[in-house]
Amino acid sequence: SDTLAQSETSTTMTTDDSGSSTAPIYMVTVSAPTNIACIKYWGKDSIELNTPINDSVSVTLDQEDLRAVTTAAVSSSFTTDRLWLNGEENTKASVDKRFRACVDQILALATDKIDPNTGHVLISKDQWRSMKVHISSYNTFPTAAGLASSAAGYAALVFALVQLVQAQESYPGQFTAIARQGSGSACRSLYGGFVAWRKGSGGDGRDSVAEQIATEEHWSEIRAIILVVSDAKKDTSSTKGMTADCKAELSSLLL
Repeated sequence: SDTLAQSETSTTMTTDDSGSSTAPIYMVTVSAPTNIACIKYWGKDSIELNTPINDSVSVTLDQEDLRAVTTAAVSSSFTTDRLWLNGEENTKASVDKRFRACVDQILALATDKIDPNTGHVLISKDQWRSMKVHISSYNTFPTAAGLASSAAGYAALVFALVQLVQAQESYPGQFTAIARQGSGSACRSLYGGFVAWRKGSGGDGRDSVAEQIATEEHWSEIRAIILVVSDAKKDTSSTKGMTADCKAELSSLLL
């Protein structure tokens, strides 16, 4: 499937050195697909909001081939937000602007976790917001090599947190607007099939969102052939390349 897939939700009780139970750890594992642009954007309208200079359209690829698998864990016992990618910890994640935008904004949309049997509140929305998160993610394909690994990764991050804290949008497309702040094209990986990322016209970026414009059945015969000539990390990230091109005014379309 090329759509988002939740694979597991669990709660784990941990113990300290004395054997006494400590705060529970709530976890969810999800996967998210990558996407390839059919109509590409190149350039940032706002670097601060991570909005594009033009609309774009992409096709979401099948997760059987390319996907990010992400586990999100939340607990009051955690003392700081942490992130592991492909087994290696990013020690600067807790202060990374893009990571913070996704985590903080999803937690702000958290809702109460209700016991389905008793109706009692197990975790209030305010408690969710006070907890720290641990994120562990890996890609089934080369990372930062031009195959939109950041799109799949940030889509999975946002989707995992949404599932975990039962977040609710305050306006349509808000989750895609949040994912966009992690990685622009991540907003398109929150849907399957063909997806349009609208540039938006508002100054706050709220309307720079993605929407599905056709399902995966719309063109079921389509195939993507990917030839990996190098799995090395790109010398220049997409963001740096777009910023440099816009500053250099290499295209009349950017004037």
